[in-house]
Amino acid sequence: MQITKNTATRRHALHLLAAAAGMATLPALANKATAKTAMEVWKDPNCGCCKDWIVLMEKAGFEVKVHDVGNSAVRAKLGLPQRLGSCHTALVGGYLVEGHVPAADVHKLLREKPKALGITVPGMPIGSPGMDGPEYNGRKDPYDVLLVTKNLMNSDVSTRVFTSYRG
Repeated sequence: MQITKNTATRRHALHLLAAAAGMATLPALANKATAKTAMEVWKDPNCGCCKDWIVLMEKAGFEVKVHDVGNSAVRAKLGLPQRLGSCHTALVGGYLVEGHVPAADVHKLLREKPKALGITVPGMPIGSPGMDGPEYNGRKDPYDVLLVTKNLMNSDVSTRVFTSYRG
């Protein structure tokens, strides 16, 4: 009887230890699940489509800090030519994100970590994130997300299609 009692006591103690160890990891798992990726955005204070894009980024797991001062100066400082510009500029994970880039492409950029300045959706294509409100009646124009690279020797900027959205 003594052996059975010791075995049961040991088994009970092991279950308690396992449960305690599992509970100790819960806060770490909770923090990991709720940890958001920091993003800074520069935009015009009156731009509604920028605000809509920011809401989408927040829903996609980004913690967004907004600078309502316009984006031309920061875009120039980061080395993105105006021809590749849009109405807002973001920085996330050391990359520039210009314009109405889908959240999935921002996540892809951060996951793949290419040697690049960042990604851009030049202009403001209707149907892109933030440019897809009810006022556009479901219209979706084709557009490309471009990966932007910069030659360090001569500062030339080049692009290639990162993701294509064709309807």
